[in-house]
Amino acid sequence: MARYIFVTGGVVSSLGKGLSSASLAYLLQSRGFKVRLRKLDPYLNVDPGTMSPFQHGEVFVTDDGAETDLDLGHYERFSGVMAKKTDNITTGKIYSDVLRKERKGKYLGKTVQVIPHITDRIKEFIKHDTSKEDFVICEIGGIVGDIESLPFVEAIRQFANDVGKKNALFIHLTLVPYLKASDEIKTKPTQHSVKELRSIGIQPDIIICRSERSIPLEHRKKISLFCNVDIKNVIETVDVKTIYEAPISFANEKLDIQVLNYFKIKSRKPCNLGPWRKINKIILNTKKQVNIAIIGKYVDLKDAYKSLDEALTHGGIDNNIKVKLVRIDSEKLKPSQIKSKLNNISGILIPGGFGKRGTSGKIESIRFARVNKIPFLGICYGMQMAIIEFARNKLKIRNATSSEFDKKGISIIGLMNEWNKDGIKIKGTDKDLGGTMRLGSYDAKLKENSLVRKIYKSKIIKERHRHRYEVNISYKEKFEKNGLIFSGLSPDNTLPEIVELKNHPWFIGVQFHPEFKSRPFNPHPLFSSFIKAAKKKYAK
Repeated sequence: MARYIFVTGGVVSSLGKGLSSASLAYLLQSRGFKVRLRKLDPYLNVDPGTMSPFQHGEVFVTDDGAETDLDLGHYERFSGVMAKKTDNITTGKIYSDVLRKERKGKYLGKTVQVIPHITDRIKEFIKHDTSKEDFVICEIGGIVGDIESLPFVEAIRQFANDVGKKNALFIHLTLVPYLKASDEIKTKPTQHSVKELRSIGIQPDIIICRSERSIPLEHRKKISLFCNVDIKNVIETVDVKTIYEAPISFANEKLDIQVLNYFKIKSRKPCNLGPWRKINKIILNTKKQVNIAIIGKYVDLKDAYKSLDEALTHGGIDNNIKVKLVRIDSEKLKPSQIKSKLNNISGILIPGGFGKRGTSGKIESIRFARVNKIPFLGICYGMQMAIIEFARNKLKIRNATSSEFDKKGISIIGLMNEWNKDGIKIKGTDKDLGGTMRLGSYDAKLKENSLVRKIYKSKIIKERHRHRYEVNISYKEKFEKNGLIFSGLSPDNTLPEIVELKNHPWFIGVQFHPEFKSRPFNPHPLFSSFIKAAKKKYAK
């Protein structure tokens, strides 16, 4: 039977529950155990797919096509376990499922209530689709005390009773702030947070204390005393220079050992931190660096491009060079500023996005990269902007555009049913936007003797998609005659997946999101190749 570990948070959000869960997962895996990670989000949206990145950071996409919380990206990168649709659920999805059953009369005339119907559905989710896992780690979004998280906290309280206390462990992550003015570390917020948790019926077994500086033993003893937790289970996590130090930090604090001790399980093999130490050495000690410009609408919020940032770091690790990210707001980028803004840049990246805002800044930046032979990577919307730039400035189709934001021009980007009435139809409608895109893993076949074929070293690839609009395949011949090669196509040759520019050091656009599949120990080949090209530019 699987053991269940529930991770809750207190005091403030964004303390690192996702990273803590992912780090613990790696440590347990390293000791020979099979682990599954799940995220329960309290917000009412069915999924984060229609939420602005400014609201919730990036939307992570799984192989099976789920739009999920960005923490699932941490889970995959740290543990290597592929997330599924069944690993992320929201209040909106829970209530939708329950109300759908009620409409069908599944509750036999009973009054439908939060307890037991909502809590039962949450418990069902926690246990569903598990197979031979030794540990299932469930992170509860938000913080204890939030109204919207109450049903989830109640559900995990019930769940622990259902499976037996010996098979369920509660970890509570809190903030232990340092007050600079009085030069003091304060434990009171942690005490109050645990008090709030205990008032709902949950006694934490382990408390993880997030702090910007080391917590003295006397303060730990105070937390232990007032929160009724063994001093060995008061774990500190001090701010680190890179998130990849987190597993080492938790191992030093013996978090995984305390978890195994709680369940009375012996480690199957020693913990291996060698890979983490190796990549941290490269990240922290490498002196040479390349400047990579990320030009997008959401650069003011770091988490908006979380997987992208990590994938570029992975590319730097693979090339033994530090990657400095230069974030440029495409909405504020004027044509007259392009040259000065991109003067010391070794590579330009245009990420995914939606809508018209910031398109002119992106298109002018792509033109600058194309003309000045600067390594360029366009992802999803970035590839579509590269197609429009090339059509306008090279093919002289001045009104080339996308029907996503302009219905009057020549739509070389659009919905498939706009140019192929008898072809494939996407499932989107004018009314619903959520979950109506091309989502999840799709095959692409790579052109022989192309750059991407050399990069991937494969004829067929599988990559994750999240987009609604496609490049019109009917323009393929005209583009290729002028040097923009369609080097990756869908298996039926109807959907362009990759374009690359001839007579350019490195210029590639992809319709998919390669960043979702990059790992610190296994960098995505596109990002490794992109940083390698930028490194050559830097060396000059």
